[in-house]
Amino acid sequence: MVMEIVAFIMTTSGWALISSTIPTEDWKGDGSIDDSILESAIFWSNLWKTCVTDSTGVTNCKEFPSMLALDGLLKVICYIQACRGLMISAVCLGFFGDISALVGMKCTKIGGSDQNKCRIACFAGITFIICGLCSLSACSLYAHRITSEFFDPMFAAQKYELGAALYIGWTGSILCILGGGIFCFSIVDAFTSSSLPDYAYRASASDTQVPCQSRGHIQPLSQWPSQECSSSSREHHFDKVAYV
Repeated sequence: MVMEIVAFIMTTSGWALISSTIPTEDWKGDGSIDDSILESAIFWSNLWKTCVTDSTGVTNCKEFPSMLALDGLLKVICYIQACRGLMISAVCLGFFGDISALVGMKCTKIGGSDQNKCRIACFAGITFIICGLCSLSACSLYAHRITSEFFDPMFAAQKYELGAALYIGWTGSILCILGGGIFCFSIVDAFTSSSLPDYAYRASASDTQVPCQSRGHIQPLSQWPSQECSSSSREHHFDKVAYV
């Protein structure tokens, strides 16, 4: 149960970090490497727009045009559309994984039997692992594009560096993958509990039935119990009554 709580905290935190990267502006920042030049503007960009901030603090942004209306630039910025789809998919998967984890955790009273809850928890773990992989792929694809342009000597346009949103996305992805892996081990408990044999004791009829005699039947004198046995039985009977 403790491991499931730790996994739930990890996956929920990772999902929150992944969700926070989508509206974050700093996916890539200004990558000028010449310190001798005094820059009067700072360039930065994210999944939805590219912006520039001048020395007076005024920011001007330009949203990316429609992907369907592009011709020559489609191959240049189509990776942005892929990153959008991966990040939105990660957020949706994390949402359903969070609900499944709540149902499958042993500390909750919903979800049915323990074996059924273990299967639901394993499903939540798989969902979180896919969520982390989607976010990790989106951030890595975006970072690969930035680094390839930065180290390309033939690239004459503005060069950028890795922004803070990428590091936040990578951290959230790792938390989701690790927490999802812990949830997946819950299926082991389901197989372990189902493989244990049932050692329930069932008393036989000879053990539970006590022979009784009719009231009118008189035993011969030779079949009467001895005085020691009768006294011990009376003491045993008295002890039971005394404790009751």
